[in-house]
Formats: sequence, C-alpha cells, structure tokens
Amino acid sequence: MSDQERRSTGWQLEQPASEAYERYLVPPLFAPWAERLLDAVELQDGDRLLDVACGTGIVARSAVSRVGERGAVVGLDINEGMLAVAAETTDAEPRPPIDWRRGDATDLPFPDGRFDVVCCQQALQFVDEPSAALEEMHRVLASGGRAALSVWRPLEYQPGYVVAADALERHIGDEAGAMMRSPFPAWDGDALRTLAREAGFDDVSITIEIGSMRYPSIEEFVRREAASSPLAEPIAAAEGTVRDELIRAVEDGLDAYTDHEGVVFPMESYCLTADG
Repeated sequence: MSDQERRSTGWQLEQPASEAYERYLVPPLFAPWAERLLDAVELQDGDRLLDVACGTGIVARSAVSRVGERGAVVGLDINEGMLAVAAETTDAEPRPPIDWRRGDATDLPFPDGRFDVVCCQQALQFVDEPSAALEEMHRVLASGGRAALSVWRPLEYQPGYVVAADALERHIGDEAGAMMRSPFPAWDGDALRTLAREAGFDDVSITIEIGSMRYPSIEEFVRREAASSPLAEPIAAAEGTVRDELIRAVEDGLDAYTDHEGVVFPMESYCLTADG
C-alpha cells in the first residue's frame, strides 16, 4: 500500500464517534482530569455519586474504588451510544455496580437530595440551558453535599485547538471550525461562579487547572479529534489534497509545540467546587 493509499484509508469512518472518543481521548486526556475532579470534591468511602453528562463514564468508573461497597455510583447521559460504550468498558463486576441511566441534565430523573456528590466533567458548555442543569444538580444534592465541575477555559488558552479550528475553517468550512471551537466556552471564572451561585450553590470556589495533551504526530492529532466528534464525516468527505493542506496548516501553526515524539500542547480548565 502506498503512503497516499494508507493516508486515505486512515481517514475513513472506522468506528462510531463514541468508541473513538473512548479510545483516543479518554486515556490520555479525560482519565487524568477525572482523577483531578474527584480529588477536588474530596470523594469519600460511602458517598453516593452522580456523574452528569457522563459520556463514556470515566468519572463514574474512576469513582467506584473511592466510594467502596458502601457507596453508589450513577452515570447519566442523553447519548445512548456513549452509554453503550460506558457499559462495555466497565469492569465485569464493579463494586459498587454502576447504574448507567439515559437522561437529560436539565431534568434529572432523581428525587431531591439523592446524592452526596455530583460531578460534571467538560459537559456543562454543551447543555442548551446550563443554568437549568446546575439547578438540577443542586436539587439532587443532599444537605451538606458537594459538587465538582470542570469546564475548559476559552479557546485562547488552548493553543492546539486555536490552530486546528482556524485550519478547519479555512480548509473544510465554517461549520467544521465552529465544531472544533465548541468545547471551549467564552465563560470566565466570574461567569461560571455566578451561574453556580444563581443555581443555589454555596461556597463556590474556582481554580485553574493546567495539563497537556500529546499526540504522536500532527496528522494523528487531527485524525483522532475528527474521529471522536461530528467532524469525522466532513473531513473524510474532503479530497485528499484538501486534507493534506489541512495537515500542513496545523503543522505550521504548531511548529513550536512539536518535538521528536510528536506534538504536545498545554490545556487549561476551570474546576468549580461548591456545597449544595
């Protein structure tokens, strides 16, 4: 197989986005940040935890060993594909077992005060009504309960995605650029704090967390991000020469972050903790 054929084959839709998300993004990115989130909320043995908009469930899965057999873990998401991958990826007999639920973050299917801890990792920015979702998280917290949420800082603090979004916009289209920018809301810390306080939370605290993301190459950065999102189809549908131009544009923009092992760039997130 020629290099051109290999490159073309690599851009085909090889698996559902939910599976690609779990394969490409969870181990290097969301798993370490999930541990940070659970550290921030001081998860304890016996806690009942709800992971809101859980995706493939890395926060819920990471919480099991911390809450122990006296605790309880529920993961909720609106996307059935994500929940299916979450169930498939979970250990055969976790203790406690994880209760995977399909549901809307703005209308949680639980009674008042059901949980000791509510977490939401990198999902609030995708909810149509974030204030309603926060109100629901507050409602289902028990008296004295704790919440921990993470939200990426604005795009300007994510150099890899600044370059990727601009390149996608130029070479694939405006919608592709907007998709790449969508995880990074324009909220600053004050705006996020205000949303939480207006939802009823007390003792709201926000810290800035800084990590990094590494890929073996620029091409793999773009390919894996595309495979894990709705970008897969428009990029796969583009001509090979257009994809080549896209990769070159990202390579040029991230030259300062490229080393002998690929490409690495910093990522910044807000971590909000609060009492119910």
